[in-house]
Amino acid sequence: MSEKVKIESTVLLSDNWGKLNKVTYKYQLKDGFWQTQEREVYNRGNGAVILLYNKNKGTVILTRQFRLPTWFNGNADGQMIEACAGMLDEMDPEDCIKRETEEETGYNLSDIRKIMEVYMSPGSVTEILYFFVGAYSDDMKTGTGGGLDNEQENIEVLEFDFNDSLRMIETGEIKDAKTIMLLQYAKIHDLV
Repeated sequence: MSEKVKIESTVLLSDNWGKLNKVTYKYQLKDGFWQTQEREVYNRGNGAVILLYNKNKGTVILTRQFRLPTWFNGNADGQMIEACAGMLDEMDPEDCIKRETEEETGYNLSDIRKIMEVYMSPGSVTEILYFFVGAYSDDMKTGTGGGLDNEQENIEVLEFDFNDSLRMIETGEIKDAKTIMLLQYAKIHDLV
């Protein structure tokens, strides 16, 4: 931990899905002065996300599901098109994303590759998101996907032409940051 940060107090505001704390701390500026600051910090754990791609077909697998926070912020039906993702729940990121891929999309991938680790909202959320890519083929489909009933998931599995998915960023049909980052990575690295 940095010697430039001194925690003064931590107050638990919520311990529901994750922990929301109000933290008062002192931060040492470049001139040596200690400034007192106060922030809310949300700790919901770390996650993993993957883009499934098929170079031969020129396609990607994405999902669509309802996201309440987007509905609150004006997304009319709350539906979001996203890459497959999930919380680590104390699992290894690679094991987690393989499990999530099978649960959400029905594909059983054997070969995936980690490409980066990202803080998606570092001003308030502690989460690190581990990004993966993995090639899929039709014969890897072992189930219907859709998520787990006990997790109240109602996930639609979608297969898009890769170029169509890139256009969907421009049209606003895809607004999810992690998905946009993965699609752009695939374009830059000529995965599809």
